[in-house]
Amino acid sequence: MSLAHRRVFITGSTGYLGSALGVALLARGHHVDALCRAGSEKRLTPGVSAVIGDPLDASSYARALRPDHVVVHLVGTPKPAPWKGESFDRVDFGSVQQLVRATSAAPVAHIVYVSVAHPAPVMRAYVSARQRAEALLDSTATPHTFVRPWYVVGPGHRWPAALAPFYWLAALMPSPRAGAERLGLVSLEQMVATLVDAVETVGMLNRTYDVPQIRAIRMAS
Repeated sequence: MSLAHRRVFITGSTGYLGSALGVALLARGHHVDALCRAGSEKRLTPGVSAVIGDPLDASSYARALRPDHVVVHLVGTPKPAPWKGESFDRVDFGSVQQLVRATSAAPVAHIVYVSVAHPAPVMRAYVSARQRAEALLDSTATPHTFVRPWYVVGPGHRWPAALAPFYWLAALMPSPRAGAERLGLVSLEQMVATLVDAVETVGMLNRTYDVPQIRAIRMAS
């Protein structure tokens, strides 16, 4: 494997974003290891290496981590909604707690964490779980990158696109402009390009991609 290629460890690898990311990384010559539960490996893209484990149990996968891994953490509650506060604590925040435990036992090169845009006037429990996860990662010695979308529009995830004209109008008004930009919609393609960029440009510094940066990223050739 050349120095330009990474060994990437994806959690949430069979989901909406993880599946698309795995395809993009393989196409660019990276090695992809995917954490998945027993039976889910059948859903992985051919060429992705399955790591059977539980993202809520660090001991089930820590042994598979390598010092050269770039971990992309995508685990979260499916279809977030305001009444899923318990799940946000247990899954969204809990999976990061377990990731920190795992990487304390088996250090990795870098962690890329998909968080959420904040502050935000809605989904407070969801935002709180992601903010606490960021704070926990900030407390570690592992270099990390935060990617903060608000909503990712793509196949099966298109209803917020109807709000795009309202975001555009809000962005023209001085007072709500910052919020409209921070909480703007991004596409699945933009998110994948951003995560690929984060993987390919990791270093020792901690970084953050907010919505304007996510929208600006283009997949390098």
